[in-house]
Formats: sequence, structure tokens, C-alpha cells
Amino acid sequence: MPLYLLVPPTHYEVSYAINPWMKPGTWSENPAAHRAEARAAFQALRVALREAGGEVELLDGVAGLPDMVFPANGGIVLDRKALVAAFRHPQRQGEEPAFRTAFEALRQRGLLDEVVNLPDGMFQEGSGDCIWDPTRRLAWTGYGPRSSPEAPAHVAEMFGIDHIALALATEQFYHLDTCLCVLPHGEVFFYPPAFTRAGLAAIHASVPPDLRMEADPDDAARFCVNAVALDRTVVMARATPRLKARFAERGYLVNEVSLAPFILSGGGAYCMTLRLDLTTS
Repeated sequence: MPLYLLVPPTHYEVSYAINPWMKPGTWSENPAAHRAEARAAFQALRVALREAGGEVELLDGVAGLPDMVFPANGGIVLDRKALVAAFRHPQRQGEEPAFRTAFEALRQRGLLDEVVNLPDGMFQEGSGDCIWDPTRRLAWTGYGPRSSPEAPAHVAEMFGIDHIALALATEQFYHLDTCLCVLPHGEVFFYPPAFTRAGLAAIHASVPPDLRMEADPDDAARFCVNAVALDRTVVMARATPRLKARFAERGYLVNEVSLAPFILSGGGAYCMTLRLDLTTS
């Protein structure tokens, strides 16, 4: 049963802007209402994951670190090894020791075997820029706005895996998980304008046309690409009828969750989860 780490939004707020989606001004207009909406959205996501067959492990956040609610960025977990993220922006760097402590606690409980760190000076922002593809037995790795260009090769070497490195073209789609989603039965759902020409060519070379699903601007803006897929269920933010129909044609059920409070910070369903039990075998 898939196991996901989630961080409740106890300390969540939008108090700074480090990506084009972040709207601290909108948050400050009615913070109490936004906090209530965030709590309700988090619970809805938790229920949706369980309904889809997942299990949830909760980690308490830390005051002053509002973006800990996006644990996908906290590290990469694969084959019972956790690689702790190194964040580019100072506003998130305080999350590094918090996630390191959390991973060590999971190791002591027997859920992980090893916790490792990145070399000094290298930025790599966790599973947001490293998405395991079980169909192709490799990781899709993003770099550019947040993760260092040398990070993909280092991650691949550390985990002993093949990878395809994709350069991200815009600050708007700052992590790979905002513009690419790997589905369990081989399809890849992606937003083409988020990638450089070379990145798009790499996707086209690795994914046959019948398995490519291109997102449109509305899908991307709604953070529907930032989704969690469990077998035939895809948990995502509110989607258009057209997108739900496209997934249904391929045999997938879209389970929508209203994630508006978190989209104010530039995150969706995938950002809010970290898969703890992925293996390469």
C-alpha cells in the first residue's frame, strides 16, 4: 500500500513570494479564512489519498517554515534511502534540518535504512525535481530555476538509477512536478511550454505519442499536472470537465480536491505529499 508523508498546515501561510504564483497580499486580506480553507483542503486531500488506497504518515510542521506543508520538496526517498533537499531560497533553507530530523526518526522506526546529504553548494529540491517512472525504470529529473544543473547526475549516481534530465524554461514552472506527472500505466502528462526545446525533445524521444498527454494552459494554471496517481485514480486540484474526460478515456478516475489555499503558494497535490515506499525493483 503506498505510503505518503504529509505535513498538516498548522503553520501554513503565504508570507513571502519566491515564485510567480505566491500571493502574500491575497493571503493577508483574510488570513483566518484562508487558514480555515487550508485545514479543510488538507483533510480532503488526506481522505482522497486513503480512498485511492494510500496510507498517510503525518509530520508536524515548524513555526516560521510555512512551506513545510509541501514535503515533496523536502527530499527524495527511494529504496529506503532518503536524500535531504538543499533549498536555493533562504526562506526555505530552515526546512533542511527539520526534514533531516524527520527522516532520521523514520530510520529509527525501521521505515528507512539511510539518510544522506547533498554536497555543499549543490541545490536539489527533493522529489519536486525527481520523479520516479516505474514503467521506464528511471527518474525524470528537473533543473534550472531551483535545482542545480549538476544535481540530476548526482542524484542518479547516489541512487544507482538511470535518469533523464530536463531543463525547465520558466520561473513559473519552477519544479518538475508542476509540469510533468508520470502515470502508473505508462502515460506522461506534461505541459510543453514549461520545458526547453531540448527538454521537450527528450520527452518525445522517451515517450511514444500514444502515451503522451499534453496539458493546456488552464490545466497547468489549475495545478492539475501536480497530481498524485495511484493505479487508476489520479488525485489532483479542481479540473475542467474536458481534462476529466481525457483521463477517463484512458481508464483513469480523477478525484478532485479543492486546493485553492495552497495554489496561492504555488503548490498542488503532488507538492503536498512525499512517497516513502518507492522502490526501483
